[in-house]
Amino acid sequence: MGADSGPGAPAAVPWRKVLYERQPFPDNYVDRRFLEELRRNIRVHQYRYWAVVRETGLIAQQVSCVAVFLTLWSYMEQGDLVPSAVLWVCLGCALLGYGLYEFLGGSRVRERTHLADLQSAAIFLAFTFGFSPVLKTLTESVSTDTVYAMSAVMLLAHLVSFPYARPSPPGSLSLNAALFGSVCLASRLPGALHTFTMLNCALLVFALWPCLLQRVREKAEWSFPWAAALVCLAGVGGLGRLWPEGALLLSLALLTLTLVCPLLLVLLQRHKDNIHGPWDEAEIREDLSRFLN
Repeated sequence: MGADSGPGAPAAVPWRKVLYERQPFPDNYVDRRFLEELRRNIRVHQYRYWAVVRETGLIAQQVSCVAVFLTLWSYMEQGDLVPSAVLWVCLGCALLGYGLYEFLGGSRVRERTHLADLQSAAIFLAFTFGFSPVLKTLTESVSTDTVYAMSAVMLLAHLVSFPYARPSPPGSLSLNAALFGSVCLASRLPGALHTFTMLNCALLVFALWPCLLQRVREKAEWSFPWAAALVCLAGVGGLGRLWPEGALLLSLALLTLTLVCPLLLVLLQRHKDNIHGPWDEAEIREDLSRFLN
């Protein structure tokens, strides 16, 4: 940046900020008015602590969902849960969740009929039940440590790629990673019925529950923190009976996610320093929708 009286900037000819005419100035020349248009933090969003804590509840409950799923798998592997009983519980939860989802939807026009939903559920159950013996033997030639490592990586990928901004429907990468990890774990269970049950649990936890939770956030905002808190308590409580140290670590992780991280975000906002000026790219503010018709 130069000055009007600096070298290469004759004072007799005023500099103009144009490109369509030749001027006796270097290409990179600007005058003293260059920084007069400088603006700082004009588009910075100021966050409120408790509002951020509320939003991080979605992340905390999703981590707890993974903990709940792993707890169910561990109980079934040890023989503490009967697959048929778990299936009936899953059926009851699915029907209850479907009814609540439709109730919260109100008079919204549905894209699918109830019959179409029933057909989709029946097709999924039929194919899953039919392929359960195949899925049970899918990883027989793979060592158990490798299966556990793949499952851990896939569940971690599920948490990282989960669309927290709008989790309904779940992202394809996130859902596929969770289902792949579920198949790996289900293949280590004692029987084909155990595998079938575990896959149904995975569908409820990783595919259907996010859709219901999103509907709750949209239609009954006051109940969302309570729902997230119940899921977190279920995750910590279930893990505590199997691995108390793991439950303690999960509790610390959830507290860090929901209380410490929002505090750090709010505190660091005061140090944010975004600058805007004539060097920014042009922004078209005019409504151009008429050109799209």
